[in-house]
Amino acid sequence: MVELYLLLGVMLAAALVASETKNLLAAAVALGMVGFSVAIIFILVQAPDLAIVQIVVEILTVVFFTAVILRTTEIDTTVTGGLKMETSMFIAAFLAFGGLFLSLIIGVLRELPQFGEPLMRVAQEYVQFGLERTGAANVVAAIILDFRGYDTLGEATVLFTAVVGVLTVMRMVSKKKSGGV
Repeated sequence: MVELYLLLGVMLAAALVASETKNLLAAAVALGMVGFSVAIIFILVQAPDLAIVQIVVEILTVVFFTAVILRTTEIDTTVTGGLKMETSMFIAAFLAFGGLFLSLIIGVLRELPQFGEPLMRVAQEYVQFGLERTGAANVVAAIILDFRGYDTLGEATVLFTAVVGVLTVMRMVSKKKSGGV
């Protein structure tokens, strides 16, 4: 339970960093920390399917937005006294949050069962009564569409939204390059 509160604290701190920083790259990384913290919470509450979807979406969005930020912004190479202080603060915050994040990941990985150890609490009931309760000929389809229908709909919605968001941003970037509106 303590891990959930620590992750909530990391999420709130990263969200504050993302909303207050002037550096777009730092904001993208901070938002990535929020999303990966959500994925770790999904693992802690034993929802690995949601964690996988969250991780895939976070990787795609963080990598994509980082690429867009690096390709569309100019980096000022002049160094002033204020910039040195801001950079050292950013490095200190990154190391602090990174250390906390890594310790939480190590704790979560220790909670996972050993590879090959069956955890058939809920799945055993799906397999045992799937054909009888749904009348479907395919047990896998019965589980995905009948027992876990809302979960499947939610995952499909998340993936569809991520694809639409990426396509929208890509279209905006291509319009800027071509000189369109």
